[in-house]
Amino acid sequence: MANQGTLVVALTQRGRLLPSTYELLTCGRAIADAAKEPLAAVVLGAKASQFAPDLIARGAEKVFVVEHPALENFNDELHAKAVGGVVAKEGLARVLVPGSVAGKSLAARLSVALKAGLAADASQVHLNSSGLKAERGQYSGNIVSEVEFRSPVQIATVSPMAYPRAEAQAGRTGQTVAVPFEPGPARIEFVSYQPEESSEVDLTAAERIVSGGRGLGTAEGFKLIREFAQSIGAAVGASRAVVDSGWIAYRHQVGLTGKSVRPKLYVACGISGQIQHLAGMSSSGTIVAINTDAACPMMEIASISVVGDLNELIPLIVAEIKKRKGAPAAA
Repeated sequence: MANQGTLVVALTQRGRLLPSTYELLTCGRAIADAAKEPLAAVVLGAKASQFAPDLIARGAEKVFVVEHPALENFNDELHAKAVGGVVAKEGLARVLVPGSVAGKSLAARLSVALKAGLAADASQVHLNSSGLKAERGQYSGNIVSEVEFRSPVQIATVSPMAYPRAEAQAGRTGQTVAVPFEPGPARIEFVSYQPEESSEVDLTAAERIVSGGRGLGTAEGFKLIREFAQSIGAAVGASRAVVDSGWIAYRHQVGLTGKSVRPKLYVACGISGQIQHLAGMSSSGTIVAINTDAACPMMEIASISVVGDLNELIPLIVAEIKKRKGAPAAA
């Protein structure tokens, strides 16, 4: 019997479900509906069972729970053993994995263990009459290639923010299956985790982002960007050009070679809109562009284009925001 069924891999981190899981559920739901099959998910961790109801509410019909203390922290060797066991036992055909560093490491091990085809960094994954297809950008997003699978098991890592997050639906029901797991000896050991000390909003999870580009003039221009972002509770983003120039750390870079984002509001300040940057943020809800060049690509795709000197405009915008926040409520 041929393999069938789609599985979403739900990874946990520091006792929380990764937000990218909800994006995978949106992708997996579309594939499962096209195949006329139920959608399954597997969640791993020391206390993984607590996440099963949320996964069902957001689209999964069946959730495999692999709960073991050895899975509290990510270990690609043990996680691959656990996920691979579920895929092999259930005869699943398609596996969707987060396109994070951990997810890519896990997917590579799964591919070898299951003799499965693997498409990494997919921006779209869909099923048609000829099988599963994965689209992925190449050459800085200048071309998009379509990957076809020939293996019985097919694995894709899906880029962050490629899909909207699945919303919880009240009243959805599904099946939870506890999966026994014996880790056995492992060649990899988790030693420690040192979180980055920062009070800034996480870029990949932000609903609002204010990004700066070379139009800021100097690295000092990011003081304006940070003040603007703080005034509206936004994360700070940046173009590749300013990151390469050393004006701001790489963790802020938005684009094909940085982070893909999908906020409700994206404000691009002094960013011309090169194709690799647009590839990482063009799915944003409302795009506001502030630039002196009215004909640059970013201004053309923006929902709202503001032509002017950002060094003059941003202080005025921030002052107005602060004024409105401090204004007394209307009677």
